[in-house]
Amino acid sequence: MKYNLKHYSYIGDCVWELFVREHVINRAQNLKEMHSLTTKFVRAEFQADLINKIIDKLTPDELDIQHRSRNLKMTINKKSNPKIHSLATSFEGLIGYLYLEKKQRLNEILNLIEKEIIDENINK
Repeated sequence: MKYNLKHYSYIGDCVWELFVREHVINRAQNLKEMHSLTTKFVRAEFQADLINKIIDKLTPDELDIQHRSRNLKMTINKKSNPKIHSLATSFEGLIGYLYLEKKQRLNEILNLIEKEIIDENINK
């Protein structure tokens, strides 16, 4: 089956949340802390910041997927910033693409994110 950008973003959202939850359960002491940390990391604002932090590590193909995913049509509430949601969608698109097409590379990117970004945010 040939996947499109909507498929990548849809599955990327799921993969990212599962990655975060798996990471959080090893660090949180109780359900309230698990929920708080998970919410922090799956928010559009965090994902938008994250894509900006890893963008220089992406290959040309990954940059293409990220850029094209950023332009997907989406529905957001009126209080949300469209630019932030666009960047978050591009992050999810990238994660979904890597999950469906290049799992080895997905592991490299997630390891980078874990070491350089998530651990730093948990230890604040």
